Amino acid sequence: MSKTISWVIKLSLNEGKANDFKALMSEMVASTRGETGCEAFEPFVSPDGASFHIYERYADSGAALVHLGNFGAKFAGRFMGCVTPTGLDVYGEPTAELKGALDTMGAVYYGSF
Repeated sequence: MSKTISWVIKLSLNEGKANDFKALMSEMVASTRGETGCEAFEPFVSPDGASFHIYERYADSGAALVHLGNFGAKFAGRFMGCVTPTGLDVYGEPTAELKGALDTMGAVYYGSF
């Protein structure tokens, strides 16, 4: 069984924050893709530009936890000022520690079939 953890976080853009979010995404993509254990970090936008999904995949729960720590230290304040999370779907078998961190965002978990 794979230890890979992935998720899709769903976001709605806060009014007047399009330019701020675009700049922030450039920083986040460069930073996150450089993290050890990051296998994918890909933002997607709806045709109307009002909602976003970010697909993320990590080698294991440890790598995902490192990412969450980096996100909290570097980006969380600006990120939450630009967007409002509307959902988080998590795929794989996260450790209890990772689940504890993701539960704060209302994660829905999908295990291997």
